[in-house]
Amino acid sequence: MLRLFGHFSIVLLLSASALSAQSFEDFKRSQAKSFTKYKDERDNAFNKYLKQQWEAYNVYKGTPLYEKPKPREIAPAKPTKIKSVGPKISIKIKKTKYIEPKPPQNFIIFKEPEVKEERVEPKIEVLKPKKIEAVSKDISFDFYGSTLGFDVPSGVKNAKFYPQNKEGITSFFDSAASSDYENFLDEIKRVSKEMNLNDWGVYLLVLDISNHIHSNQDNSNLLSWFIFNKLGYAVKVGLAKRHIVLMHYSKKTIYSTPNYIFSNKKFYVVANYSKGSVGRLYSYKQNYPDANKPLDLSLKTLPNFMSKMKKKTLSFKDYGKTYKVSFDYNQNLIDFMATYPQADYETYFNAPVDSRTYESIANDIKKYVDGKKAGDAMNFVLHFVQKSFKYERDDQQFGREKVMFANETLYFDKSDCEDRAVLFSYLVKELFGVSVVGVKYKDHMATALYVPMSGDSVKAGKRKLVLADPTYINSSIGQSIPKYKSLIPESFVVVKKD
Repeated sequence: MLRLFGHFSIVLLLSASALSAQSFEDFKRSQAKSFTKYKDERDNAFNKYLKQQWEAYNVYKGTPLYEKPKPREIAPAKPTKIKSVGPKISIKIKKTKYIEPKPPQNFIIFKEPEVKEERVEPKIEVLKPKKIEAVSKDISFDFYGSTLGFDVPSGVKNAKFYPQNKEGITSFFDSAASSDYENFLDEIKRVSKEMNLNDWGVYLLVLDISNHIHSNQDNSNLLSWFIFNKLGYAVKVGLAKRHIVLMHYSKKTIYSTPNYIFSNKKFYVVANYSKGSVGRLYSYKQNYPDANKPLDLSLKTLPNFMSKMKKKTLSFKDYGKTYKVSFDYNQNLIDFMATYPQADYETYFNAPVDSRTYESIANDIKKYVDGKKAGDAMNFVLHFVQKSFKYERDDQQFGREKVMFANETLYFDKSDCEDRAVLFSYLVKELFGVSVVGVKYKDHMATALYVPMSGDSVKAGKRKLVLADPTYINSSIGQSIPKYKSLIPESFVVVKKD
Protein backbone atom coordinates (compact mmCIF):
# COMPACT_ATOMS: atom_id res chain seq x y z
CA MET A 1 0.00 0.00 0.00
CA LEU A 2 2.71 2.37 1.07
CA ARG A 3 4.67 1.56 -2.05
CA LEU A 4 1.63 2.22 -4.18
CA PHE A 5 0.96 5.47 -2.34
CA GLY A 6 4.56 6.51 -2.91
CA HIS A 7 4.24 5.85 -6.63
CA PHE A 8 0.96 7.75 -6.68
CA SER A 9 2.59 10.71 -4.90
CA ILE A 10 5.41 10.77 -7.40
CA VAL A 11 2.90 10.70 -10.28
CA LEU A 12 1.03 13.60 -8.65
CA LEU A 13 4.22 15.59 -8.20
CA LEU A 14 5.32 14.94 -11.74
CA SER A 15 1.87 15.92 -13.03
CA ALA A 16 1.91 19.09 -10.95
CA SER A 17 5.38 19.92 -12.22
CA ALA A 18 4.28 19.33 -15.77
CA LEU A 19 1.26 21.55 -15.25
CA SER A 20 3.42 24.18 -13.61
CA ALA A 21 5.94 24.04 -16.43
CA GLN A 22 3.15 24.17 -18.98
CA SER A 23 1.57 27.19 -17.23
CA PHE A 24 4.89 29.02 -17.12
CA GLU A 25 5.49 28.36 -20.81
CA ASP A 26 1.96 29.57 -21.56
CA PHE A 27 2.64 32.66 -19.45
CA LYS A 28 5.84 33.39 -21.35
CA ARG A 29 4.08 32.93 -24.68
CA SER A 30 1.22 35.21 -23.61
CA GLN A 31 3.71 37.85 -22.50
CA ALA A 32 5.55 37.62 -25.81
CA LYS A 33 2.23 37.83 -27.64
CA SER A 34 1.22 40.94 -25.70
CA PHE A 35 4.34 42.69 -26.96
CA THR A 36 4.05 41.54 -30.55
CA LYS A 37 0.52 42.93 -30.70
CA TYR A 38 1.84 46.48 -30.11
CA LYS A 39 1.56 48.39 -33.38
CA ASP A 40 4.02 51.04 -32.25
CA GLU A 41 7.60 49.90 -31.63
CA ARG A 42 8.00 52.58 -28.97
CA ASP A 43 5.40 50.91 -26.75
CA ASN A 44 7.44 47.77 -26.13
CA ALA A 45 10.47 49.73 -24.91
CA PHE A 46 8.36 52.12 -22.86
CA ASN A 47 6.41 49.28 -21.22
CA LYS A 48 9.69 47.71 -20.11
CA TYR A 49 10.93 51.08 -18.86
CA LEU A 50 7.79 51.62 -16.75
CA LYS A 51 8.49 48.36 -14.95
CA GLN A 52 11.87 49.61 -13.71
CA GLN A 53 12.47 51.27 -10.35
CA TRP A 54 10.55 54.52 -9.80
CA GLU A 55 11.88 57.40 -7.72
CA ALA A 56 10.38 59.79 -5.18
CA TYR A 57 9.93 63.43 -6.21
CA ASN A 58 9.17 66.39 -3.98
CA VAL A 59 6.55 68.94 -4.98
CA TYR A 60 7.39 72.61 -5.60
CA LYS A 61 4.86 75.22 -4.66
CA GLY A 62 3.48 77.23 -7.58
CA THR A 63 4.99 80.68 -8.15
CA PRO A 64 2.54 83.55 -7.46
CA LEU A 65 2.06 86.27 -10.07
CA TYR A 66 2.58 89.14 -7.62
CA GLU A 67 5.12 89.52 -4.82
CA LYS A 68 2.71 91.75 -2.92
CA PRO A 69 -1.11 91.82 -2.88
CA LYS A 70 -2.64 94.35 -5.26
CA PRO A 71 -4.23 97.45 -3.73
CA ARG A 72 -7.72 96.80 -2.35
CA GLU A 73 -8.78 100.27 -3.51
CA ILE A 74 -7.27 102.87 -5.84
CA ALA A 75 -8.28 106.47 -5.21
CA PRO A 76 -9.38 108.29 -8.39
CA ALA A 77 -7.51 111.22 -9.85
CA LYS A 78 -8.94 114.72 -9.94
CA PRO A 79 -10.56 115.22 -13.38
CA THR A 80 -8.51 117.66 -15.44
CA LYS A 81 -8.73 118.59 -19.09
CA ILE A 82 -5.47 118.15 -20.93
CA LYS A 83 -4.21 120.03 -23.95
CA SER A 84 -5.38 118.53 -27.24
CA VAL A 85 -2.45 117.20 -29.29
CA GLY A 86 -1.95 115.37 -32.56
CA PRO A 87 -3.76 115.31 -35.88
CA LYS A 88 -7.48 114.78 -36.26
CA ILE A 89 -8.31 111.16 -36.72
CA SER A 90 -10.82 108.97 -38.50
CA ILE A 91 -10.84 105.39 -37.27
CA LYS A 92 -10.74 102.75 -39.98
CA ILE A 93 -12.40 99.47 -39.09
CA LYS A 94 -11.43 96.46 -41.12
CA LYS A 95 -14.59 94.49 -41.84
CA THR A 96 -14.27 90.78 -41.29
CA LYS A 97 -16.76 88.47 -42.93
CA TYR A 98 -17.64 85.96 -40.26
CA ILE A 99 -18.36 82.42 -41.41
CA GLU A 100 -20.05 80.14 -38.90
CA PRO A 101 -17.84 77.05 -38.42
CA LYS A 102 -19.26 73.73 -39.49
CA PRO A 103 -19.56 71.00 -36.87
CA PRO A 104 -16.72 68.46 -37.17
CA GLN A 105 -17.70 66.09 -39.97
CA ASN A 106 -16.73 62.72 -38.60
CA PHE A 107 -18.28 62.69 -35.18
CA ILE A 108 -22.07 62.63 -35.10
CA ILE A 109 -22.95 61.05 -38.42
CA PHE A 110 -26.47 61.07 -39.78
CA LYS A 111 -27.83 58.60 -42.29
CA GLU A 112 -30.94 58.94 -44.35
CA PRO A 113 -32.93 55.74 -44.95
CA GLU A 114 -34.14 54.88 -48.41
CA VAL A 115 -37.56 56.30 -49.28
CA LYS A 116 -40.13 53.88 -50.60
CA GLU A 117 -43.11 55.01 -52.60
CA GLU A 118 -46.65 53.80 -51.88
CA ARG A 119 -49.67 54.12 -54.17
CA VAL A 120 -53.01 55.04 -52.69
CA GLU A 121 -56.13 55.17 -54.89
CA PRO A 122 -56.96 57.20 -56.88
CA LYS A 123 -53.35 56.99 -58.10
CA ILE A 124 -51.86 59.59 -55.75
CA GLU A 125 -48.23 59.07 -54.81
CA VAL A 126 -47.60 59.45 -51.10
CA LEU A 127 -44.03 59.48 -49.82
CA LYS A 128 -43.22 58.15 -46.40
CA PRO A 129 -41.74 60.86 -44.18
CA LYS A 130 -37.96 60.82 -44.15
CA LYS A 131 -36.47 59.74 -40.87
CA ILE A 132 -33.04 60.99 -39.95
CA GLU A 133 -31.30 58.43 -37.78
CA ALA A 134 -28.15 59.16 -35.83
CA VAL A 135 -25.41 56.60 -36.01
CA SER A 136 -24.65 55.94 -32.37
CA LYS A 137 -21.16 56.53 -31.04
CA ASP A 138 -19.63 55.01 -27.93
CA ILE A 139 -19.44 58.41 -26.27
CA SER A 140 -20.87 61.82 -27.15
CA PHE A 141 -20.79 65.17 -25.36
CA ASP A 142 -21.09 68.92 -25.86
CA PHE A 143 -17.81 70.72 -26.44
CA TYR A 144 -18.39 74.49 -26.47
CA GLY A 145 -21.44 74.31 -28.68
CA SER A 146 -20.53 71.30 -30.85
CA THR A 147 -21.80 67.79 -30.13
CA LEU A 148 -18.86 65.43 -30.54
CA GLY A 149 -18.97 61.65 -30.68
CA PHE A 150 -16.21 59.04 -30.66
CA ASP A 151 -15.96 55.30 -31.14
CA VAL A 152 -13.69 53.88 -28.45
CA PRO A 153 -11.59 50.72 -28.94
CA SER A 154 -12.40 47.95 -26.45
CA GLY A 155 -8.85 47.86 -25.10
CA VAL A 156 -9.14 51.53 -24.16
CA LYS A 157 -12.60 51.08 -22.63
CA ASN A 158 -11.55 48.02 -20.63
CA ALA A 159 -8.19 49.34 -19.42
CA LYS A 160 -8.12 49.51 -15.61
CA PHE A 161 -5.73 50.86 -13.01
CA TYR A 162 -5.41 47.64 -11.05
CA PRO A 163 -3.70 46.93 -8.75
CA GLN A 164 -3.33 50.48 -7.43
CA ASN A 165 0.43 50.62 -7.81
CA LYS A 166 3.08 50.78 -10.52
CA GLU A 167 1.97 47.40 -11.92
CA GLY A 168 -1.54 48.81 -12.36
CA ILE A 169 -0.12 51.62 -14.52
CA THR A 170 1.80 49.21 -16.79
CA SER A 171 -1.32 47.02 -16.99
CA PHE A 172 -3.41 50.02 -18.13
CA PHE A 173 -0.76 51.02 -20.65
CA ASP A 174 -0.56 47.47 -22.02
CA SER A 175 -4.32 47.29 -22.57
CA ALA A 176 -4.51 50.71 -24.29
CA ALA A 177 -1.34 50.26 -26.37
CA SER A 178 -2.41 46.83 -27.69
CA SER A 179 -5.85 48.11 -28.75
CA ASP A 180 -6.88 49.36 -32.20
CA TYR A 181 -6.48 52.98 -31.14
CA GLU A 182 -5.32 54.46 -34.47
CA ASN A 183 -8.73 55.61 -35.74
CA PHE A 184 -9.63 56.88 -32.27
CA LEU A 185 -6.45 58.95 -32.21
CA ASP A 186 -7.00 60.19 -35.78
CA GLU A 187 -10.46 61.47 -34.81
CA ILE A 188 -8.98 63.44 -31.92
CA LYS A 189 -6.38 64.98 -34.24
CA ARG A 190 -9.01 65.78 -36.84
CA VAL A 191 -11.39 67.55 -34.48
CA SER A 192 -8.50 69.50 -32.95
CA LYS A 193 -7.55 70.76 -36.39
CA GLU A 194 -11.11 71.47 -37.55
CA MET A 195 -11.90 73.41 -34.37
CA ASN A 196 -8.53 75.24 -34.54
CA LEU A 197 -7.70 74.25 -30.96
CA ASN A 198 -4.54 75.53 -29.31
CA ASP A 199 -2.76 73.30 -26.78
CA TRP A 200 -5.17 74.30 -24.03
CA GLY A 201 -8.13 73.41 -26.24
CA VAL A 202 -6.56 70.01 -26.95
CA TYR A 203 -6.00 69.55 -23.21
CA LEU A 204 -9.70 70.18 -22.49
CA LEU A 205 -10.82 67.94 -25.36
CA VAL A 206 -8.67 65.00 -24.19
CA LEU A 207 -9.86 65.41 -20.60
CA ASP A 208 -13.51 65.46 -21.74
CA ILE A 209 -13.00 62.30 -23.79
CA SER A 210 -11.22 60.51 -20.95
CA ASN A 211 -13.84 61.50 -18.37
CA HIS A 212 -16.66 60.24 -20.61
CA ILE A 213 -14.95 56.89 -21.15
CA HIS A 214 -13.88 56.35 -17.54
CA SER A 215 -15.87 57.60 -14.55
CA ASN A 216 -13.01 56.57 -12.25
CA GLN A 217 -10.62 59.54 -12.04
CA ASP A 218 -7.46 57.40 -11.90
CA ASN A 219 -8.48 55.53 -15.07
CA SER A 220 -9.39 58.82 -16.72
CA ASN A 221 -6.00 60.35 -15.85
CA LEU A 222 -4.18 57.31 -17.23
CA LEU A 223 -6.13 57.46 -20.49
CA SER A 224 -5.34 61.19 -20.83
CA TRP A 225 -1.67 60.36 -20.24
CA PHE A 226 -1.76 57.68 -22.96
CA ILE A 227 -3.47 60.00 -25.49
CA PHE A 228 -1.24 63.01 -24.76
CA ASN A 229 1.90 60.89 -25.21
CA LYS A 230 0.58 59.56 -28.53
CA LEU A 231 -0.10 63.16 -29.60
CA GLY A 232 3.54 63.99 -28.86
CA TYR A 233 3.12 65.94 -25.60
CA ALA A 234 5.62 65.47 -22.78
CA VAL A 235 3.27 64.23 -20.06
CA LYS A 236 4.06 62.03 -17.10
CA VAL A 237 2.07 60.27 -14.43
CA GLY A 238 3.01 59.76 -10.82
CA LEU A 239 1.67 57.87 -7.82
CA ALA A 240 0.63 59.82 -4.72
CA LYS A 241 -1.27 58.00 -1.97
CA ARG A 242 -2.14 55.24 -4.49
CA HIS A 243 -3.77 57.68 -6.91
CA ILE A 244 -2.70 58.88 -10.35
CA VAL A 245 -1.28 62.39 -10.76
CA LEU A 246 -1.07 63.83 -14.31
CA MET A 247 1.84 66.20 -15.02
CA HIS A 248 2.43 68.39 -18.11
CA TYR A 249 5.77 69.86 -19.16
CA SER A 250 5.70 73.60 -19.87
CA LYS A 251 8.61 75.82 -20.90
CA LYS A 252 6.85 78.85 -19.45
CA THR A 253 5.72 79.24 -15.87
CA ILE A 254 2.16 78.21 -15.04
CA TYR A 255 1.56 80.26 -11.92
CA SER A 256 0.05 79.06 -8.66
CA THR A 257 0.33 75.46 -9.88
CA PRO A 258 2.24 72.68 -8.05
CA ASN A 259 5.06 71.20 -10.12
CA TYR A 260 7.81 68.58 -10.13
CA ILE A 261 11.27 68.75 -11.71
CA PHE A 262 12.49 66.01 -14.05
CA SER A 263 15.94 66.55 -15.62
CA ASN A 264 15.73 70.31 -14.93
CA LYS A 265 12.30 70.58 -16.61
CA LYS A 266 9.14 71.57 -14.76
CA PHE A 267 6.09 69.34 -15.05
CA TYR A 268 2.89 70.96 -13.77
CA VAL A 269 -0.14 69.36 -12.13
CA VAL A 270 -2.51 71.59 -14.10
CA ALA A 271 -5.59 70.02 -12.48
CA ASN A 272 -4.40 71.44 -9.16
CA TYR A 273 -4.04 75.04 -10.34
CA SER A 274 -4.82 77.23 -7.34
CA LYS A 275 -5.95 74.18 -5.33
CA GLY A 276 -2.89 73.50 -3.22
CA SER A 277 -0.14 70.90 -3.16
CA VAL A 278 -0.30 67.27 -4.24
CA GLY A 279 2.62 66.25 -2.03
CA ARG A 280 5.46 63.83 -2.63
CA LEU A 281 4.96 61.29 -5.40
CA TYR A 282 6.70 58.42 -7.20
CA SER A 283 7.40 58.62 -10.91
CA TYR A 284 9.90 57.90 -13.70
CA LYS A 285 12.47 60.07 -15.49
CA GLN A 286 12.27 59.12 -19.15
CA ASN A 287 9.59 60.61 -21.41
CA TYR A 288 7.59 58.45 -23.77
CA PRO A 289 9.78 58.20 -26.93
CA ASP A 290 9.45 61.30 -29.17
CA ALA A 291 6.86 62.87 -26.84
CA ASN A 292 8.72 66.09 -26.08
CA LYS A 293 6.17 68.77 -26.93
CA PRO A 294 5.52 71.28 -24.11
CA LEU A 295 2.06 72.50 -23.18
CA ASP A 296 1.91 75.97 -24.76
CA LEU A 297 -0.87 78.15 -23.33
CA SER A 298 -0.50 80.97 -25.88
CA LEU A 299 -3.71 81.85 -27.74
CA LYS A 300 -2.58 83.21 -31.10
CA THR A 301 -5.85 82.52 -32.93
CA LEU A 302 -9.30 81.86 -31.52
CA PRO A 303 -10.87 78.39 -31.65
CA ASN A 304 -13.71 77.73 -34.11
CA PHE A 305 -16.59 77.37 -31.68
CA MET A 306 -20.23 77.47 -32.68
CA SER A 307 -21.90 80.83 -32.03
CA LYS A 308 -23.86 81.44 -28.87
CA MET A 309 -24.14 85.17 -29.34
CA LYS A 310 -25.23 87.59 -26.64
CA LYS A 311 -25.19 91.38 -26.35
CA LYS A 312 -23.98 93.72 -23.64
CA THR A 313 -23.96 97.51 -23.25
CA LEU A 314 -21.40 99.40 -21.17
CA SER A 315 -21.94 102.98 -20.10
CA PHE A 316 -19.73 105.59 -18.44
CA LYS A 317 -19.64 109.29 -17.69
CA ASP A 318 -16.85 111.52 -18.89
CA TYR A 319 -16.81 115.26 -18.14
CA GLY A 320 -20.52 115.16 -17.30
CA LYS A 321 -21.65 113.37 -20.45
CA THR A 322 -22.86 109.75 -20.60
CA TYR A 323 -21.56 107.44 -23.30
CA LYS A 324 -22.73 103.95 -24.24
CA VAL A 325 -20.76 101.23 -25.99
CA SER A 326 -22.50 98.00 -27.04
CA PHE A 327 -20.98 94.79 -28.30
CA ASP A 328 -21.78 91.19 -29.23
CA TYR A 329 -19.91 88.27 -27.69
CA ASN A 330 -19.83 84.49 -28.02
CA GLN A 331 -20.66 82.82 -24.71
CA ASN A 332 -18.89 79.61 -25.81
CA LEU A 333 -15.64 81.55 -26.15
CA ILE A 334 -16.07 83.18 -22.72
CA ASP A 335 -16.68 79.75 -21.16
CA PHE A 336 -13.51 78.40 -22.79
CA MET A 337 -11.38 81.29 -21.53
CA ALA A 338 -12.75 80.85 -18.00
CA THR A 339 -11.04 77.44 -17.76
CA TYR A 340 -7.51 78.81 -18.23
CA PRO A 341 -4.88 78.30 -15.53
CA GLN A 342 -2.61 81.26 -14.76
CA ALA A 343 -0.42 81.70 -17.83
CA ASP A 344 2.30 84.32 -18.41
CA TYR A 345 1.25 87.91 -19.19
CA GLU A 346 2.36 87.71 -22.84
CA THR A 347 -0.42 85.15 -23.40
CA TYR A 348 -3.14 87.61 -22.36
CA PHE A 349 -1.68 90.79 -23.87
CA ASN A 350 -1.23 89.12 -27.26
CA ALA A 351 -4.46 87.15 -27.56
CA PRO A 352 -6.96 88.29 -30.20
CA VAL A 353 -10.52 89.48 -29.54
CA ASP A 354 -13.49 87.93 -31.34
CA SER A 355 -13.86 89.98 -34.56
CA ARG A 356 -17.59 90.50 -33.95
CA THR A 357 -16.89 91.85 -30.47
CA TYR A 358 -14.14 94.19 -31.61
CA GLU A 359 -16.04 95.53 -34.63
CA SER A 360 -19.16 96.35 -32.60
CA ILE A 361 -17.09 98.20 -29.97
CA ALA A 362 -14.95 99.98 -32.58
CA ASN A 363 -18.04 101.21 -34.44
CA ASP A 364 -19.47 102.79 -31.27
CA ILE A 365 -16.12 104.35 -30.29
CA LYS A 366 -15.72 105.69 -33.82
CA LYS A 367 -18.98 107.65 -33.46
CA TYR A 368 -17.55 109.47 -30.43
CA VAL A 369 -13.94 110.13 -31.48
CA ASP A 370 -13.86 110.67 -35.25
CA GLY A 371 -12.79 114.24 -35.94
CA LYS A 372 -11.06 114.63 -32.54
CA LYS A 373 -7.34 115.08 -32.15
CA ALA A 374 -5.37 111.86 -31.53
CA GLY A 375 -4.62 112.66 -27.87
CA ASP A 376 -8.30 113.28 -27.10
CA ALA A 377 -9.36 110.12 -28.92
CA MET A 378 -6.87 107.92 -27.03
CA ASN A 379 -7.86 109.50 -23.71
CA PHE A 380 -11.50 108.76 -24.51
CA VAL A 381 -10.63 105.06 -24.88
CA LEU A 382 -8.58 105.20 -21.66
CA HIS A 383 -11.56 106.69 -19.78
CA PHE A 384 -13.88 104.10 -21.32
CA VAL A 385 -11.76 101.30 -19.81
CA GLN A 386 -11.32 103.13 -16.48
CA LYS A 387 -14.99 103.92 -15.87
CA SER A 388 -17.02 101.12 -17.46
CA PHE A 389 -16.12 98.55 -14.79
CA LYS A 390 -16.01 98.37 -11.02
CA TYR A 391 -12.55 97.78 -9.53
CA GLU A 392 -12.25 94.54 -7.57
CA ARG A 393 -9.27 92.29 -6.91
CA ASP A 394 -9.30 88.74 -8.23
CA ASP A 395 -9.23 87.17 -4.77
CA GLN A 396 -12.46 89.03 -3.97
CA GLN A 397 -14.15 88.24 -7.29
CA PHE A 398 -12.89 84.71 -8.03
CA GLY A 399 -11.22 83.55 -4.84
CA ARG A 400 -7.92 83.25 -6.72
CA GLU A 401 -5.63 85.21 -9.00
CA LYS A 402 -7.02 85.36 -12.54
CA VAL A 403 -5.73 87.47 -15.37
CA MET A 404 -8.51 87.96 -17.91
CA PHE A 405 -8.37 88.01 -21.68
CA ALA A 406 -9.73 91.22 -23.22
CA ASN A 407 -12.93 89.38 -24.18
CA GLU A 408 -13.43 88.40 -20.53
CA THR A 409 -12.78 91.89 -19.17
CA LEU A 410 -15.58 93.20 -21.39
CA TYR A 411 -17.87 90.39 -20.24
CA PHE A 412 -17.42 90.81 -16.47
CA ASP A 413 -18.73 93.83 -14.56
CA LYS A 414 -15.66 93.88 -12.27
CA SER A 415 -11.96 93.76 -13.02
CA ASP A 416 -8.60 94.80 -11.61
CA CYS A 417 -5.42 96.40 -12.93
CA GLU A 418 -3.95 93.80 -15.30
CA ASP A 419 -7.35 92.98 -16.84
CA ARG A 420 -7.86 96.63 -17.81
CA ALA A 421 -4.26 96.91 -19.02
CA VAL A 422 -4.85 93.94 -21.35
CA LEU A 423 -8.08 95.45 -22.73
CA PHE A 424 -6.73 98.99 -23.12
CA SER A 425 -3.52 97.84 -24.83
CA TYR A 426 -5.56 95.81 -27.34
CA LEU A 427 -7.90 98.71 -28.15
CA VAL A 428 -5.23 101.39 -28.64
CA LYS A 429 -3.14 99.02 -30.74
CA GLU A 430 -6.07 98.12 -33.01
CA LEU A 431 -7.84 101.49 -33.15
CA PHE A 432 -4.82 103.78 -33.47
CA GLY A 433 -1.90 101.53 -34.47
CA VAL A 434 0.04 102.67 -31.39
CA SER A 435 2.95 100.70 -29.91
CA VAL A 436 2.17 99.73 -26.30
CA VAL A 437 3.69 97.69 -23.46
CA GLY A 438 2.40 96.38 -20.16
CA VAL A 439 4.17 97.96 -17.17
CA LYS A 440 4.48 95.53 -14.24
CA TYR A 441 5.16 96.64 -10.65
CA LYS A 442 5.34 94.34 -7.61
CA ASP A 443 1.65 94.88 -6.87
CA HIS A 444 0.23 96.70 -9.90
CA MET A 445 -0.01 96.72 -13.70
CA ALA A 446 -0.31 99.74 -16.00
CA THR A 447 0.54 100.42 -19.66
CA ALA A 448 2.84 102.78 -21.52
CA LEU A 449 2.47 104.14 -25.06
CA TYR A 450 5.04 105.11 -27.66
CA VAL A 451 3.43 108.47 -28.49
CA PRO A 452 4.72 112.08 -28.69
CA MET A 453 2.90 113.26 -25.55
CA SER A 454 4.18 114.79 -22.32
CA GLY A 455 3.81 113.52 -18.77
CA ASP A 456 5.03 110.66 -16.58
CA SER A 457 7.08 108.17 -18.54
CA VAL A 458 9.22 105.05 -18.32
CA LYS A 459 12.15 103.81 -20.37
CA ALA A 460 11.79 100.38 -21.95
CA GLY A 461 15.00 99.49 -23.76
CA LYS A 462 16.02 102.57 -25.71
CA ARG A 463 12.49 103.93 -25.97
CA LYS A 464 10.83 106.48 -23.77
CA LEU A 465 7.15 105.61 -23.32
CA VAL A 466 4.36 107.68 -21.79
CA LEU A 467 2.43 106.04 -18.96
CA ALA A 468 -1.31 105.39 -19.21
CA ASP A 469 -3.06 103.72 -16.29
CA PRO A 470 -6.45 102.11 -17.06
CA THR A 471 -7.12 101.63 -13.32
CA TYR A 472 -6.39 105.21 -12.21
CA ILE A 473 -9.90 106.64 -12.78
CA ASN A 474 -10.05 110.16 -14.29
CA SER A 475 -6.34 110.12 -15.12
CA SER A 476 -5.18 110.94 -18.64
CA ILE A 477 -2.25 109.69 -20.67
CA GLY A 478 0.90 110.89 -18.92
CA GLN A 479 -0.54 110.62 -15.37
CA SER A 480 0.48 107.75 -13.10
CA ILE A 481 -0.67 106.85 -9.58
CA PRO A 482 1.46 108.99 -7.20
CA LYS A 483 2.91 106.01 -5.25
CA TYR A 484 4.34 104.50 -8.47
CA LYS A 485 5.88 107.67 -9.92
CA SER A 486 9.27 107.11 -8.31
CA LEU A 487 9.27 103.31 -8.69
CA ILE A 488 11.18 101.45 -11.38
CA PRO A 489 8.91 98.86 -13.02
CA GLU A 490 9.66 95.23 -12.26
CA SER A 491 9.25 94.23 -15.91
CA PHE A 492 7.58 95.08 -19.22
CA VAL A 493 5.13 92.96 -21.23
CA VAL A 494 5.75 93.15 -24.96
CA VAL A 495 2.58 93.61 -27.02
CA LYS A 496 3.19 92.41 -30.56
CA LYS A 497 1.77 94.24 -33.54
CA ASP A 498 -0.32 92.19 -35.95
